[in-house]
Amino acid sequence: MISKSTIDQVYETARLEEVIGDFVQLKKSGSNFKGLSPFSDERTPSFMVSPVKQIWKDFSSGKGGNVVAFLMEHEHFTYPEAIKYLAKKYNIEIEETERTDEQKQEANERESMYLVSEYAQSYFSDILWKSELGKAIGLSYFKERGFTDTTIHKFNLGYCLDQWDGFTIAALDKGYQLNYLEKTGLTIVKPDTVNTEKTKQFDRFKARVMFPIHSMSGRVLGFGGRILTNDKKAAKYLNSPESDIYHKSKVLYGIYYSKQAIAKEDNCYLVEGYTDVIQFHQRGIENVVASSGTALTAEQIRLVNRLTKNITVLFDGDAAGLRASLRGIDLILEQGMNVKVCTFPEGEDPDSFAKNNNLEAVQEYLKANSKDFIQFKAHLLANEAADDPIKRADTVRDIVNSIAKIPDAIKREIYVQECAHIMNVSEGVLFSTLAQIGKKQKTEASKKGQQEQKAFEVVKNEVTVAKVDVQYELERKIIEMLLLYGKEKQEFEDLVLKENDEGELILEPESLEIKVYEKIYLDLQDDEIELTNDRFRTIYQKLIAELNEKEDFAVNTFLANLDQEMVSEISSILMEEEKYVLHDWTRKDIYPKEKKTVIAQLVSETILTLRCFLIKKRMLSLQQNTQETAEDHSETLEEIMNYLQLNNLLNMKLSRVLS
Repeated sequence: MISKSTIDQVYETARLEEVIGDFVQLKKSGSNFKGLSPFSDERTPSFMVSPVKQIWKDFSSGKGGNVVAFLMEHEHFTYPEAIKYLAKKYNIEIEETERTDEQKQEANERESMYLVSEYAQSYFSDILWKSELGKAIGLSYFKERGFTDTTIHKFNLGYCLDQWDGFTIAALDKGYQLNYLEKTGLTIVKPDTVNTEKTKQFDRFKARVMFPIHSMSGRVLGFGGRILTNDKKAAKYLNSPESDIYHKSKVLYGIYYSKQAIAKEDNCYLVEGYTDVIQFHQRGIENVVASSGTALTAEQIRLVNRLTKNITVLFDGDAAGLRASLRGIDLILEQGMNVKVCTFPEGEDPDSFAKNNNLEAVQEYLKANSKDFIQFKAHLLANEAADDPIKRADTVRDIVNSIAKIPDAIKREIYVQECAHIMNVSEGVLFSTLAQIGKKQKTEASKKGQQEQKAFEVVKNEVTVAKVDVQYELERKIIEMLLLYGKEKQEFEDLVLKENDEGELILEPESLEIKVYEKIYLDLQDDEIELTNDRFRTIYQKLIAELNEKEDFAVNTFLANLDQEMVSEISSILMEEEKYVLHDWTRKDIYPKEKKTVIAQLVSETILTLRCFLIKKRMLSLQQNTQETAEDHSETLEEIMNYLQLNNLLNMKLSRVLS
């Protein structure tokens, strides 16, 4: 268990915008920050972060919360893991008791798989540095590649001994279950051909140097292993199989080490292999990631898209490799990103070039040889087409198809002009071809839309429009006002019923200076109103107690002591109106009035509206009783008349407040 003092220190120290900034590129938007949602595919920002409130809200997915909630949602951390991550980031010492074997067994499945993977990283690293065979084989290999001790430690490189089950036995001895060793792919389990009731276990990465693959937050998801022998039957590189924690298509090697540099440089270098990434880092260029030998996917591109809009693809001069990479470039364009391409001299790749040249030389080469994708593709395909007019026409069509994938109309036009210049074709022909492609895409989209419409027609009769729950909305508004303005002192005008000189009842205004939370509490107490929503009632009680007891009330500290469901609910309440900031109304010369300028009016209006609503609800209930029974209803009718008078009085007050 992590001590409360550690948790409190983490919440006090952690800055939400800094933590989320490690995963999402944030841009200032008034007093907040905005960015692309890390939970859905989008091109227009709908993700808002409030440094003042220390909460975030993703309007595309509906998720929200505080700093811990973000890590739990984005990285699938448990609560303790999120606290540990933040403690490590902010150099906070953690006070806790060590996990027992029993606690390890009780951990949930995903967490158990992470624990096994973390142990494997530690084991392979220890073998590399501490065993004679590890030093003689694994460490020697990395040294031959030119990696320093610092680099090897930084990337947690390791070695798996040339033994059938050396790692598996060690893990089982430490109390890790075979079930999770198999699920992570670290151990291969097969039935024993001699004794069918038993199984045999083998180390998947036997006799390989190990490259741990980390998530964006640094969690070990899987491994890449390179064989060092000349066994033609064995794959040169072997990756962990797909599992609950490792999905190749959603992971980029090195992004944990590169994310801050990518955001800072506003550019990401994309390479193919592990050693390309490591060598670039060692040379001093850290904004680099690898697709780990797999075909580039939309999910991988979106990981980069959260940090920068600019990608520079690096590869050697191998023609087959260049051709394959063009498909990846089209995928990047579809995501609305800017793409450049840089090829290295024949016989060189990013690894060897970075190893054989100093930092300045590498930086100069990248700057001088990074071409815009259209220039690269046009020259590459034009060289292949040579003087063959048919191939040349196909080449032009291929390039225009790529341009058609770009969402931005201005960029498309500029690229058409560039293509016309390079390929010596008229712009008119290219624009005509582009229009045809666009028309075809619209037709296909329309067909798809019609199919979806037919599916909708089948079920539309079953769809009912949900009625607005007035009481829910008013109770929600009360929680919002307590959170935002609870401690603020305001001058409230109350209307008191008095008799004038002629004996008539009139409303006379009386002013009262009081804190917002006191006003709300006293008004609800006077009418004996209790919030009906269970969650709101719990939050209300906690809020009133906290506001009453603490002079320095802070939303972030208050959220630290709530469960994550309540944190999510409160973040939705507090960030509800922030979504309008995304529309940037001021650019349209629309200036919404800030709530803070009319706090007293807002509080009075909400309480009075709730009172009126509850009175009407009670009156309807009484009326229904009179219709259902044939008894004498004189007392009930008198009660209804009293409520009616009270309702009229409250409406008079409400009209005064609104005016």
